[in-house]
Formats: sequence, C-alpha cells, structure tokens
Amino acid sequence: MQTIGHFINGQHHDEHSRTQAVFNPSTGTQDKQVSIASAKTVEHAIASAQAAFPAWRDTPVIKRARVMFKFKELLEQHADKICELIGEEHGKIVHDAAGELQRGIENVEYACGAPEFLKGEFSKNVGPSIDSWSEMQPLGVVAGITPFNFPVMVPLWMFPMAIVCGNTFVLKPSERDPSATLYIAQLLQQAGLPDGVLNVVNGDKVAVDTLLHDHRVQAVSFVGSTPIAQYIYQTATANGKRCQALGGAKNHAIVMPDADIDNVVSSLLGAAFGSSGERCMALSVAVAVGDEVADLMIAKLSEAMKALKYGPYFDKNNDFGAVITAEHKAKVIAYIDSAEQQGAKIIVDGRQAAPTGYENGFYVGATLIDQVQANMTSYKEEIFGPVLQVMRVNNMQEAMDLIDNHEYGNGTCIYTRDGEAARYFSDHIKVGMVGINVPLPVPVAYHSFGGWKRSLFGDLYAYGPDGARFYTRRKTITQRWPTANVREGAQFSMPTLN
Repeated sequence: MQTIGHFINGQHHDEHSRTQAVFNPSTGTQDKQVSIASAKTVEHAIASAQAAFPAWRDTPVIKRARVMFKFKELLEQHADKICELIGEEHGKIVHDAAGELQRGIENVEYACGAPEFLKGEFSKNVGPSIDSWSEMQPLGVVAGITPFNFPVMVPLWMFPMAIVCGNTFVLKPSERDPSATLYIAQLLQQAGLPDGVLNVVNGDKVAVDTLLHDHRVQAVSFVGSTPIAQYIYQTATANGKRCQALGGAKNHAIVMPDADIDNVVSSLLGAAFGSSGERCMALSVAVAVGDEVADLMIAKLSEAMKALKYGPYFDKNNDFGAVITAEHKAKVIAYIDSAEQQGAKIIVDGRQAAPTGYENGFYVGATLIDQVQANMTSYKEEIFGPVLQVMRVNNMQEAMDLIDNHEYGNGTCIYTRDGEAARYFSDHIKVGMVGINVPLPVPVAYHSFGGWKRSLFGDLYAYGPDGARFYTRRKTITQRWPTANVREGAQFSMPTLN
C-alpha cells in the first residue's frame, strides 16, 4: 500500500512510526495510508525553514515573483493530475476540483504582483533634509494548517503570499486527503524554489501543537471548524505568534417576495449541494419571507432536485460526489435525524443514498428540510453536508435578525429585485461576506476572505491585501545625513516641524 510521507528541505521524508488510513470516498476503500509526523519531524521541518530564511529573505522580490510565475504555469500544465488527486481522496467531482484549482491559481497570480504591493511608501523632506519611508519586511518562519475540503485552494491562499513576501513556510495539510497538497508543493520546487523554503508535514494534533508552541514559528494561519480555530488562535497568541484562524459558518440566503424564484432555485442547487455541501461558504439555510414564497420555492426545489446526479468523482456528469469519510457521513445523517425528531419536515431525503456500483462509498443525497426553527440543533450547528434547510419569516427585518443572532457570520446573500432592500441589507447585516443575487460571495484574489463573529479569530482576513499585511511587518525609517550646514544642539522637547 502506498504510504504518503512528508516534504522537508526539498526531499521526501518518510516516517512509519504512525500511519493513518486514506480512503477513496467514492468507493469507500482504503487505497493509501499517510505517515503521521512526530514532534521531531515537525521540528526538523521548522529547522529547515529557519535555515532557508536568511537567503530567501534577501532574494530580490522580483526573483521571488518569477518563481511564482513559473509555479502558475506548472499548476496549469498539471491541472488534470491535480484534479485527479483531489477527486481520489476527497470525492469531489473533477469539474468541481478544476474550479477549486482555478481559484487557487488566481491567488498565485496575485502573489506575482509582489514587486508592486511590497514597495512601501516614501516621503522626502518630512523635516529639514529628513526623509522617511516604510518597508514591508517578512516575519521569518510561518505556518499554515489547512482543511480537507479544499486540499489545493486553501493552501494556495497561504503559502504563495507568505513565500513571495520573503518568509519560509511549514504547511500541515489535512491528513484525510494529503496527496494533492504534497504534489503542488513539489511543483513549486520545480518552479525554482530553494530547498527548505516550503516544507509539508502530514500529521494530527501532535504536529499542530508543535507548530503552535515552537518559538521559531512567527505566525500561524488556519482554516477549519470554529472550536479548533478558537483553540489555535488562543494557543498561538499565548505563545507570542501572529494568528488568523477562520472557523465555521452557517450561511443564510434571504429570499424576498419579489425574487426571481426560478433563478433562486438554480442558484441554491449549486450553492447548497455543490461539493456535497462541504464548503464554508455553502448556502445551508434559505430564509423565505412569507409562506407563499416558501411554498413556491420548495415546490420548485423539490422538482429540480430529482435531476441531481451524484456518484464517483471521475464521472463529469455527476453534480456532486461523496462526503469525506464514513464518520462524516454518519454525522451529516445524524443532523438530518435530529431535525426530523425536533419537528422539522423532511421534504427530500438523501439519507439512503447509494449509487449503483458504489454502494460502499460515503454518499449522502441532496436533502431538503422545511419548518426549521432557530432552536433546532441542525440550525445552530454547521452540518457541512448536502443539506438545505428552509426557514419562514414574515419580513426582511425578521430574516436579518435571525442571521445577526447566529454565532457565525461568514457569508450571506439576498435574492431581490429591490435595490433599496439590497442596499439596506448589505449596509446593516452583521456578516463578513455578502452577496446580492450572488449565492457564493467568495471574494476574488485581489480582495480578502473572512467572516465576522465566531467565523474568524484575528484581525486580518485571508489572501489578497490582508494576506500581504499578515505575512509582513511594517518598518518605518526616518533618515538624515549630517552636513557642515546642519548642526544641532541637544533637544529636550518633542521634535516638531514648527
């Protein structure tokens, strides 16, 4: 059986003391195993990154950017292989994997602009013969901890920006689907990245805690569930590290009476069930303003859901695939069970999903639930599966109050033809990413990604301009060269320009 190891200092590193099964979710079979890093292995990766930092920091930024240009080219050349690896271990349909990869490549494209966004600022003669300027200097060794649901895109949110800014990087991807992440790290080395600048260690809590406590790691970026995000943020900051930790979500779509219901239904199908709902930006709750809107939307959704296809990742005709593990399948089904037990109505039931020939895969079919209430477990917690819940309210303000009162504030959207309502919604809703007739308002690479409330711990968002700020620290220099014409005595008052 293939054992997936680590990538440290430009070399494959195998450690067989502990391993964990890696499954093909489409079939339910174990095809690989992954080596679980010990603390010693993680420390080796950190040491390699620390040793590589001085030379990489001093590499001209244009040369660092050229590595990223080549990396982008290699990602595009090997796209089919990358998408195949994503599908094998995640279950994501290949066309969905291609979308994930493209979104990641866009972040590499943004990183290629480092010579521009790292220029800093310069002011001449801020005082008599005194110049002042700022520089954006790298932090040193930084780390990223990434989730299973986007094994390529989320790492590409992190290490290209960190590395082009002059840092060195230790990445701990999800141990559930590590191959695609490891593969793109090797492509970056082929692009000309020096050994030790990017290191990948596969592991569990031991690896995470080692990164959080090691004094050589200056910053940690994380994407995952809220309980773990909170732990990582608190532990990292307690150890003097800069940290951004993106947590969970419960994304609502308000459907107004004037909305184009046919368009709403088409949007919700992809936003709720794409990637089996395993997206932090998945629309998992549709809030219908009025029973008439709810009844019409549910009728049309129920009919449209009959045409949805799910199955193995390699069949491009499928709309979505399996969930990541048997345990996660059981968890998603338990949420559906709890909704039914607490009084909700199951309109379309995906609990018995079993595609012909792939009955042992980890499948949950598209599920539609009506009459959901705010006190239900399935509403309060993140399901992370192909489940769309419908809630009914009397007016827009009631819908907004529902969203504002939820502990998560990652993404939301409103379907309406009313510009005034849309403007009021976007101005006042307490959520970090907002869509107007756009179901998945994921910012493009030259903006930044992040939520509010318990969806984000830290002050800066992921990627884009905030990514550059997170992976650098500003230094401001004020300079004057004494000349025969410039002589001063001691000054004991605060210097001013008066």
